[in-house]
Amino acid sequence: MIGCLIIHGFTGGPYELEPLTNYLKERTNWHILVPTLPGHGRKLALENVTHKNWINTAEKSLQQLKEKYDEVYVIGFSMGGMIAAYLAAKYKVDKLVLLATARKYLSVKQISIDFGDVIKDSVQGNLQQNKLYLNYKRKIGSVPFKANIEFLKLIRLTRKHLKNIKSPVLIAQGQMDSMVPYKTAYYLDKEIPSSKKEVVFFERSRHLICLGDDKDTLNRMIYQFLVKKKEIKKSLLN
Repeated sequence: MIGCLIIHGFTGGPYELEPLTNYLKERTNWHILVPTLPGHGRKLALENVTHKNWINTAEKSLQQLKEKYDEVYVIGFSMGGMIAAYLAAKYKVDKLVLLATARKYLSVKQISIDFGDVIKDSVQGNLQQNKLYLNYKRKIGSVPFKANIEFLKLIRLTRKHLKNIKSPVLIAQGQMDSMVPYKTAYYLDKEIPSSKKEVVFFERSRHLICLGDDKDTLNRMIYQFLVKKKEIKKSLLN
């Protein structure tokens, strides 16, 4: 049996990865865990949580899967990607998927483009249809300064462990991502020493890559990456 841990991003929740989670549930019998990190979810409460709380929650979920299942896959999005990378370095996991992973953050160029789109939609009276605006409007005022500091602490802690990852890894990045510059995928590719790496860019995807225009292609690609070994084994037996 196979266990799969999926970790969401900073100020987000499992909903960020729902299309992918549902896709995998529909096509496999894997036991899939998608924990909500402390202070996260639809209603944010980040005042009194630390980066260690976020890591510990994900780590306990991984330990549960490791105790029960022969194979374990870990998927992480944004900050969750860095947590996933840390866990893959610390424990033996069979496959690792990194989605818009926050090794570096904030693309000034793309932020400028996105801000221009928000202004344009505002002038044209279409602001309530701008998904980017609606997403960040919800978070304004809900993210205390201390939480941002904890986020930075987590990135500093986890990126030191990238060099210890040996698992096969799929790195996926949106080229229109304003939160994580698309060139971050190159840094991850360079810093992760695994001999089995795949790096894929999606031209139409912003930061919420699992909810974007390329989500169907992304879902198929992740599924194929995760089942590839199993299919090879089957073909050898035939």
